[in-house]
Amino acid sequence: MKKNVKKRSYAVFGLGEFGRSVACELAAAGMEVMALDINEDRVSQAASEVTMAAQIDATEMRAFESLGLSNMDGVIVAMTNCLEASIMAIMAAKESGVPFILAKARDQVQMSIFERIGADRIVSPEYDGGVRVARNIVAGNFIDFFELSKDLRMVELAVKPEWFEKNLKQLSLRQKHKMNVVALRREGELTTDVDPDEPLNQGDSLLITIDKKYIDELLS
Repeated sequence: MKKNVKKRSYAVFGLGEFGRSVACELAAAGMEVMALDINEDRVSQAASEVTMAAQIDATEMRAFESLGLSNMDGVIVAMTNCLEASIMAIMAAKESGVPFILAKARDQVQMSIFERIGADRIVSPEYDGGVRVARNIVAGNFIDFFELSKDLRMVELAVKPEWFEKNLKQLSLRQKHKMNVVALRREGELTTDVDPDEPLNQGDSLLITIDKKYIDELLS
């Protein structure tokens, strides 16, 4: 029987090309998404694709008071053209206790600032597409996520705590989770010669292939 996956909630600040693609992809994956931007046209365009869309000025602290950020599982800040607004949004999310804050940075200076004020992950538009970022957010403990075909995914998956000190034979991942282990990453080194009798350790990750219809089971 397929396990139920708790629906998560996200707020996306900034609905440019990157922010909107993140918001729409999260919504398409079944997440509750609140999309926010100072531009009314952008808000209107995104409204039909997300749970809620609202026009706000993120440079005003009072704008955050009624958003309910404390109820969010994550906040995505994608307002690189306004450093002040990005800083305010990250700080508001941090103060609200949001467990995961992702910020888009325009350059190295912004990356450094966002890291210092508490962003958990910082992405650059030069290296990270909005759709790929959203899919990695949805994937939870997935370190990286690639589409090999319409149905097949290659995923780098952090070893779960319940797998520590167990080997691949004991875990029977192919039988239980329909995944095929391609490689093991340990202390930064990736090897395809995986010993099925070698216990997995905290900090290890597995490179696997899996049909997309089985991915939800890995999130619970």
